[in-house]
Amino acid sequence: MGHELCAVRQHGRIANRIVAESLTEVGMPMSAAESQDMFLGMSLTNMVPIIERAIGRTLPAGWTRSLADRILAALSVDAPLIPGAREALQATTELGLPWRIASNSSPEEMAAKFAANRMTELVAGRTHSARDVAAGKPAPDLFLAAAASAGIAPEYCLVVEDSLPGVRAAIAAGMDCLAHAPHDDGAVLAALGAWPFHAMSEFPALLRSALRVGA
Repeated sequence: MGHELCAVRQHGRIANRIVAESLTEVGMPMSAAESQDMFLGMSLTNMVPIIERAIGRTLPAGWTRSLADRILAALSVDAPLIPGAREALQATTELGLPWRIASNSSPEEMAAKFAANRMTELVAGRTHSARDVAAGKPAPDLFLAAAASAGIAPEYCLVVEDSLPGVRAAIAAGMDCLAHAPHDDGAVLAALGAWPFHAMSEFPALLRSALRVGA
C-alpha cells in the first residue's frame, strides 16, 4: 500500500441540494439524494452534457456559472466536515507523511469549505483543483499532479476517495485507494479495486498498519 494521503473529500450535502434545486428549475426534477447518486465526484463541466441529454436541450447561457456561485455562497456559511477528517489529516502530518487534497471542486469552493471549518492554515499549499489540469476525475491527471507536487511517485501514493470517478482516477493513476463508504459496504467501489472502510476515524489506524506492512 502506498504511503501518501492524496485526497480527503468533504460530503456535498449542501451542494447536492442546490444542484437538485437548479436542475428541477430547468426541467430535470431531482432530489438531493438523487443528485448525489448521479453526480458524486463529478465536476460541473462534466455534468453539463449529462443534463443536456436528459432535458433534450442546451442549458441556458451562464447556467454553470450561476450554479457555481450559488454553491459557493452556501458553502461560505455552511460546509459540514466529515467526522474524523480533520483528525485524519493531523494524524498523517504527525507521521511525517506528505499529503494533498485533490478535488474536482473549484479553488474558490475549496477555499470556502476550508475557511468555514477553520482549516485554511492546515490545508495551505496542499490543494489541487481539476481546473488546474487537463481533465478532472475520472482521468488520473489530478492525482498525478498532486503526487508530483509532493515529489512522490504514483506507486507510493495512497488515495482516500468516496466516489466512482475518484476511485477510477486513483486506479488509472496507478495508486492504491481506500474507499470511504460510510453508508454501505463499499462493494461498488471495491469492485473497481479500492479497499472500503466505513468511518474516517478508522483512517489513522489503517495508515499506521500500512506503514508497518510496507516497512
